[in-house]
Amino acid sequence: MVKTDFPSRIFPEIMISCALTLLVAVFYWPVFDYGFINYDDPLYVTQNAHVQRGVTMEGLAWAFRDFGSSNWHPLTWLSHMIDWQLFGDNAGAHHGMNVLLHAGNAILLFAILRLLTGTLWQSALVAVLFAVHPVNVESVAWIAERKNLLSTFFGFLTLLCYAFYIRKPEWKKYLPIFVTFGLGLMAKPMLVTLPFLLLLLDFWPGRRHLRKLSDGHLPHKFEETMPNQIRQVSFCELLMEKIPLILLSVASIAVTILAAEKGGSLKSLDHFSVPVRLGNSLNAYASYLGKFVWPRDLAVFYPHPGTFDALQTAASLIVIFSISVIVMMRSRRHPYLTVGGLWFLGTLVPVIGLVQVGLQSMADRYLYFPMIGLLIMLVWSAADLGRKNAAMKYCMICLAIVLIPGASFGTRQQLEHWKSSRLLFEHALQVSGPNPVVYSNLAHALFEEGDWNGSEENYRKAIRSNPKYVNAHANLGAVLVRQGRIEEAVEECRKALQLDPRHADAHYFLGLAMEKQAKYSDADEHYEAAQQAQPDHLKAVRQRGVLAMRSGNYGRAVAFFQAALRIDPGDAGLKDAVSQALERRDSHRKVLDRKRN
Repeated sequence: MVKTDFPSRIFPEIMISCALTLLVAVFYWPVFDYGFINYDDPLYVTQNAHVQRGVTMEGLAWAFRDFGSSNWHPLTWLSHMIDWQLFGDNAGAHHGMNVLLHAGNAILLFAILRLLTGTLWQSALVAVLFAVHPVNVESVAWIAERKNLLSTFFGFLTLLCYAFYIRKPEWKKYLPIFVTFGLGLMAKPMLVTLPFLLLLLDFWPGRRHLRKLSDGHLPHKFEETMPNQIRQVSFCELLMEKIPLILLSVASIAVTILAAEKGGSLKSLDHFSVPVRLGNSLNAYASYLGKFVWPRDLAVFYPHPGTFDALQTAASLIVIFSISVIVMMRSRRHPYLTVGGLWFLGTLVPVIGLVQVGLQSMADRYLYFPMIGLLIMLVWSAADLGRKNAAMKYCMICLAIVLIPGASFGTRQQLEHWKSSRLLFEHALQVSGPNPVVYSNLAHALFEEGDWNGSEENYRKAIRSNPKYVNAHANLGAVLVRQGRIEEAVEECRKALQLDPRHADAHYFLGLAMEKQAKYSDADEHYEAAQQAQPDHLKAVRQRGVLAMRSGNYGRAVAFFQAALRIDPGDAGLKDAVSQALERRDSHRKVLDRKRN
């Protein structure tokens, strides 16, 4: 029997991977006790009837055709369906899957850098800092951001497959690259720039573009990180190699724009002028750099300024230009600076705001994948300094010893804000200042806690911040209905419908107000309008059944309750309602038959 020392040769890699898993588990352990939050979690999980049916053929078909969330990400929907099938409404288990994916991403990042660069400790340090950096808390602690973790997971798998492919290029090794990249785009389209990132990796650390010298050797400074047995090819060949992946990106961009238009989140190009969009993009780049270096004042939402600040934009441009010049001047001797810098700049392009989607100016979650470029620049620069000077080497080691606990402490602090929706948005209000989105979500959190006065106050603040904010008007109507102030509720719901005549919740809450006034016919009309605007609006369909029961139309009640049960098959209350409606319908028929006879 032939013995092999294969396990012993990869023992350091195994130990580092285990350490990364343990590190992520320890620092993210609190999220297992956290619940869902009211921002996007209802859309993706807690109020999504398709997800709550678990994995079904009907659900899979819906996942591939759905544009309602202003995204096309069927793989993300499938992930949430699997979670619900396995764990139901156990929020801690949903959080656990996010933590597991984040640990997997850290391990994959380590493996990629280890394979591509041949270094052990630089690769490990990048992975560790990625695992514990506070700016990544949003991606891990927010269940609705499963799409970010999932797309990065498949993006890393693509890079890992590419690391094996470049050693001996052949189509059998290219196919996994194509498949994993496609899956990543089906989780979140932010990966569209990945083919160009692969071109960067061909430059460093792949060295695929270099020609050997006359003596058959590479320049000395490249020997350390040059993977063995990589065939040198021209830039045109490298570009042609990426064409199938670029075509996937183009298709993903087209589908994403269509989804954003259908979902209503794509702001037209004339909504924000070109200078405003360019200015916000430059400011966002500078802000991301700042949050990477000093991750404080992190918030779940940063409002778009909507204006062009010439002074701030000029300062951001100077910072970015100065760093770019320094990087380019050192690109020959330190190519990792160029690759890291372009990794950061390039992978942020889809979400930097040149085409505005949503109301935010930037988001911490957008830095999850791009920050790796900055980590590479930081760690490899420190390693180079350490090689040149023994004293500097010890300084760099001490810096790493300080950085990791410091980042971990920041992560734990930031996690505290994700305990509940109220804490999250109270903190966001302190950081990002008054804005209607944060006020509205804080109001909803207070509403769920039964604080009607606090909820009303914050909805009114949201409306004062933006009188055209439809959701705030509609939800204020719901609060007023709960308080018994029906006339005021009707007024707020009508204001919402003036701004958006097809707003489903505004129709539903107005229906509730009409029902309180015993205007049952008018109430049913608004429930019907809510159902037409949103066919799976469970509450509107169920309430139509309640009205039908009240009017004695039991056959109609059965139809509505059964329709509601198709939206949410697991609702025990609806099953009882169907049984009661059937019993009364049958009893009523018997009475009518006896009268006829």
